[in-house]
Amino acid sequence: MTIELTTADDAIRFGRSLGMSLRAGDLVLLAGPLGAGKTTMTRGIADGMGVSGRVSSPTFVLARVHSAPDGGVALVHVDAYRLGGDLSELDDLDLDAELEQSAVVVEWGEGLAEPLSEDRLVVRIERHADDTRTVSFEPHGTWKARVDTLP
Repeated sequence: MTIELTTADDAIRFGRSLGMSLRAGDLVLLAGPLGAGKTTMTRGIADGMGVSGRVSSPTFVLARVHSAPDGGVALVHVDAYRLGGDLSELDDLDLDAELEQSAVVVEWGEGLAEPLSEDRLVVRIERHADDTRTVSFEPHGTWKARVDTLP
């Protein structure tokens, strides 16, 4: 299944829809080149989840936690770009514990964050020369049954 996104607003709308479907324990890996729109999509995810705080790339802090009002599901936004494939640094973030009560979105996590959960969704964003994007999904575990419910 693929989706075409022609504007940044489309990416935010898609992210918002995805965010509304996330629940505690969900792991989403966003894959794509620099400038593909991973952080923009995460802004939409955060909006759909109703979490607090400004969503920006956590490149230098590696992870940001966005809490949810009234005991809702928090969002943990991780940027694994600077980890350079070092799984021990990702382990230091203790995302396993966060994953139980939060939805975790990892930018640049493909090839690194898979050990966090068998149940994960890889969202691939391909950026084209005309600045449009194609989004495709690679569901694993329980996401295989849920992927049909995505926007």
